[in-house]
Formats: sequence, C-alpha cells, structure tokens
Amino acid sequence: MAEGQYQVTDRRPIAARRLATMHRLAGLLVRAGVSANSISVAGMICCVLAGGCLWRTASAGPWTGRVLWLAAAALVQLRLLANLLDGMVAIASGTASALGELFNDAPDRVSDAATFIGLGFAAGGQPTLGWSAAMLSVMTAYVRLLGKSAGAGSDFRGPMAKQQRMFLVTVLSVLCAVIPAQAHDWKLAAWCLGIICAGCLITMGRRLAGIASNLRRAA
Repeated sequence: MAEGQYQVTDRRPIAARRLATMHRLAGLLVRAGVSANSISVAGMICCVLAGGCLWRTASAGPWTGRVLWLAAAALVQLRLLANLLDGMVAIASGTASALGELFNDAPDRVSDAATFIGLGFAAGGQPTLGWSAAMLSVMTAYVRLLGKSAGAGSDFRGPMAKQQRMFLVTVLSVLCAVIPAQAHDWKLAAWCLGIICAGCLITMGRRLAGIASNLRRAA
C-alpha cells in the first residue's frame, strides 16, 4: 500500500486538533518539509530531557531547581504538542502510513518511562513509585492496543490517559518551581506519582471492561 493511500481511522479525540492555529502550524511544518515521524521522535526527545531535568532537581540549588522544574513543565508540553502535530502533518502531507503507527506509539512509551522515572528521583520523589508509574503507563497503553488488535477499537478513556498524566506532571512541576522547599518536604512528587499509579489501574480496568463489552456486542 502506498503511503498516500493509508487511511488513519483510529485517532485519540483531542479538542485542540480542531483549532485553526494548530492547522496553520501543521501546514507550516508540511511546507517546511518536516516529516511526521521526525516530529514524533522530537516529542520523545523532549520527554527524555524532561526526565533528566526532573532527576537533577534532587541535587540542584534552590534557583537552579526552579529553572529545572519549569524546563521540565515546558518540555512535557512540547511533547504533547508534538503528539498532536505528528498525525496532523501525516494527514496533511498525505504521508500517513503503517510505519507512522509505529513512530506514533513507540516513542510515547519511552516518553512516559523517562518522565516518570525522572520524577521518581526528583526532589520529593520516590524511585519505586517512579518505576511503578512508568510500568503502569506502558500497561495502560498496552490495554488500548490489545483492544485494537482484538477488533474492539482503541479505547482512549481515562481517568489517567496520556493527557491527564502529563497534565499532572506539568502542574506539579510548576508548583514545585514556585514552592520548592515545601514541595520537597511534603513529598509532592511522590504524591503525584501515587495518584498516577492509582489512576492508571482504574484506567486499565475501565478500558478492559469497555473492550470486553465491545467484543461481546460484536459476537
């Protein structure tokens, strides 16, 4: 199948995708010759850097720590922007392909792992919770892909889908930049990771139930 003939039929519902600004930005990237796959990889690199920034907050001074927290928040949001634009660019340029599905999903798993592991070692974090959040985020995505492969379609429901996980990390990072001493003493990063872990477990349960329901109806 030629790349231009590949049809994207299973996309995460994102309200920002309808914004005229996003369409103009996607068009600008297409005219500049930027490929959708390179945008996906760029998003992954942003989160690897975000994880590094989070990790370094544990040993950084007060003002350096503030900068690192804010940098992490910005990089996480750039990852989400990349996740939004890669599909839009692929469709607008007519280059959507089965290979693009691989680039769309694999970098996301690296992004989640890098972010949560980094947060586990951050100021006020807890490494075991960081590793647990990384594993559970991958499992949440696995359940979605399992439903798709079984013929039930992709289930994007939350309460702890990718956008919600990254929203919590962003809010936490900004808060820690504002009150770094209290954030460390109150273990805000560890609490955030605990909420993400619990939310991922609930999300997996809801998705599995939805997939089972769809498969029963199809049968």
